[in-house]
Amino acid sequence: MERSFVMVKPDGVQRGLVGEIVSRLEAKGLKLVAARFEKLPEARVTEQYKEHLSKPFFPGLKTYIMGGPVFLMVWEGRNVVAIVRKVIGATNPQEAMPGTIRGDFGIDIGRNVIHASDSVESAAREIGIHFKADEVCTYTRIDESVLYEY
Repeated sequence: MERSFVMVKPDGVQRGLVGEIVSRLEAKGLKLVAARFEKLPEARVTEQYKEHLSKPFFPGLKTYIMGGPVFLMVWEGRNVVAIVRKVIGATNPQEAMPGTIRGDFGIDIGRNVIHASDSVESAAREIGIHFKADEVCTYTRIDESVLYEY
């Protein structure tokens, strides 16, 4: 099983969308294995977005992400990275399909409600930034036998 990192950004938290987002991912059959609600420190924001440090939008992004609490999660499932990306929709909410999280709740690319890992490799890196190994739970969902062909 793969794991993916997902973060409800400050605009999603402020708009009361945490429960809706968790519900959509659970209803899809994905398994929540770690979660934490917090205001991110600068060091972790810088590490999370290190590929954007030299880009002109980074200072605003950093201010925005640090401007309010976020909800950090680790989700597990077969092909979870690709599945989560489809559920959340295109980065630009104006291009996101209706029925996706960004398509239903986002308006502006700079306030697009949610972040999710874009590859298995970035998921491992992002999970490592925000969670210690012992903070990620291992368990079997009671419905896994009907979710997957083995």
